[in-house]
Amino acid sequence: MLVVILACCHVIGVASAARALFTARSPQGAMAWVMAMITFPYVAVPLYWVLGRNRFQGYVASRRAGDRVVDGLAPELDHLRAFPDVHAPGLPGLFGVLERLAELPFTTGNDVRLLIDGRATFAAIFAAIDAAEAYVLVQFYIIRDDDLGRALKARLTARARAGLAVYLLYDEIGSHDLPEAYLDELRQAGAHVSAFNTTLGWRNRLQLNFRNHRKIVVVDGRTAFVGGHNVGVEYLGENPVLGHWRDTHVRCDGPGATLVQLSFAEDWYWATRQAPRLDWALRPAATGNMPVLVLPTGPADDIESCDLFFFQAITAATKRIWIVSPYFVPDKEIVSALQLAVLRGVDVRVMLPKKPDHKMVYLASFSYLPDLETLGVKFYRYGNGFLHQKVILVDDAVASVGTANCDNRSFRLNFEITLAVADPGFIAAVEAMLLDDFAQCQRASADDYEDRSFLFKTGVMLSRLLSPIL
Repeated sequence: MLVVILACCHVIGVASAARALFTARSPQGAMAWVMAMITFPYVAVPLYWVLGRNRFQGYVASRRAGDRVVDGLAPELDHLRAFPDVHAPGLPGLFGVLERLAELPFTTGNDVRLLIDGRATFAAIFAAIDAAEAYVLVQFYIIRDDDLGRALKARLTARARAGLAVYLLYDEIGSHDLPEAYLDELRQAGAHVSAFNTTLGWRNRLQLNFRNHRKIVVVDGRTAFVGGHNVGVEYLGENPVLGHWRDTHVRCDGPGATLVQLSFAEDWYWATRQAPRLDWALRPAATGNMPVLVLPTGPADDIESCDLFFFQAITAATKRIWIVSPYFVPDKEIVSALQLAVLRGVDVRVMLPKKPDHKMVYLASFSYLPDLETLGVKFYRYGNGFLHQKVILVDDAVASVGTANCDNRSFRLNFEITLAVADPGFIAAVEAMLLDDFAQCQRASADDYEDRSFLFKTGVMLSRLLSPIL
């Protein structure tokens, strides 16, 4: 009987491997699934049917239809697309490509400020919510019912009871332990609350991909917050294991905030099939005139916009490309772009955590050291707690802060959002911030992999093999 069961498992594994060969999102992903399901079908097949699906059933068409509905509510944005801001950076080179990826232009009249670490970030967010006059839009991947989560709930409840429109959108996978009582209290106060509905419909009941990883707060359509922080006390550095939590958010006032609002509205419409009533007027900030590009990316894009954003940033660099990502599992094209950047004489730096929170992703990152560090890519391991920020600095041309990691999940599976700012003052502030972070780092080298035990190397290479599906 056991022989028959094992034989059936292997037959199902071969059949599933054949399906993965034709439907996986990338050749690397196809190879990883095929090898895993043929070798270890007992574990790999169930994982494949939960994690390896190519798309929602009918999701892309539905998502794009919803986006068109939301776009129809904002005619001001059609004018912006037809007549880009003449004061924004010129179209050639890096900026033109980024605008085409975003399907939105750079806008000027923005004031963007760095918010370094959790206490500064949530102090600014809470102050903006308290000062809201018409509505508040809140979207996070993770919301916890802890001290920070309850502080957010109290403010949103107060604003809703004061008559403001309050919208809260959360990812049900990232926020899987958020109690219904937390959400009910907001609803009873008059707030609009919804999960992103990754699992919309019975046919997607096992869907664990296509998570909404965005972290967005918009107040009155004029002020937006975007970055790496979720809502939990660990983001304030109160996790006893991880310690200090190094993360970065930005506050954007001006037309850029309206374009962040567009991303929220599209997500809200997908989740609820209702369009929120919002102010779409494009107003410049009271101070500042920074050019800003808002780049939402996700699996409904016609092309792999997030992956191409990283690739374009690396290939456009002539002096430096600094990448900060807690999860570094690049695909072959990104590895090649980094190698070519070094060969062009570009200062290529990659900052990673020294302390892991996801062991397999952490191990996989070691496998890139022999091919990249020995060629001249400088790797740094941040030692003062856990590093979670997602920041890119390209020459003196543009700096970006957002939610996207340099890994397959952000490239192809998650909904992400990035703000790219082409302003000398902001770029200088990001440079100073990263130099402070580099001072908290240790250089990593190929020896960190080469000199380790056979068992460690085996774990690294198995993690690398599985990296397309992590």
